[in-house]
Amino acid sequence: MSESLPHQDNPEPDEDGLDLPAPSRRQLLMGGAVAASAIVSIRPALANTAASVLNCTIPVPDQGRSGNYIAPNGQVVPAGTQGAFPGAGRGYTGEQVKQAMRGGRLPGTGYEQNQAYLNYIRRLQSGTSGFTCYASLQMPR
Repeated sequence: MSESLPHQDNPEPDEDGLDLPAPSRRQLLMGGAVAASAIVSIRPALANTAASVLNCTIPVPDQGRSGNYIAPNGQVVPAGTQGAFPGAGRGYTGEQVKQAMRGGRLPGTGYEQNQAYLNYIRRLQSGTSGFTCYASLQMPR
C-alpha cells in the first residue's frame, strides 16, 4: 500500500552504486545564481579588454629602428632608400590600424605609404614593439 513519493527514505542506488541525494530545487537555484554572477562579472572585463586593444599603439617602425625607412613590402630599410617611406615618427592606435586593414587609411598617409606601413605591421614578430597590439587585433571577438 505504500505509494512512491518523490522524497523516499530509501532511494535506489545510482548506476555507479552510490546513494547520492538529488540536489534540491534551492541548491539548483543557488548554483544558477552563482553562474549568472560569474557571467556578469566577466562581461565588463571583456569590454575593458576590447577597449584597451583599440587604444594600444603600434609604432612604425619600432623605437629600436626609428630613423629608418619602410619599404613597400614592409621591410625596414636604411634611411634614404629609394622607393621607401620615412617612418611615421608616431604610433598608430589599434582602432586606426583596424580601420586601415578594412580598407581605410592610416592618418597622414597616401595610398602607397599606407600599404607599406600596413605591410610592416603585418610582418611584426614577437618581441617587436606593437606586436602584442597587432596580435590582439587578430583575435576574434
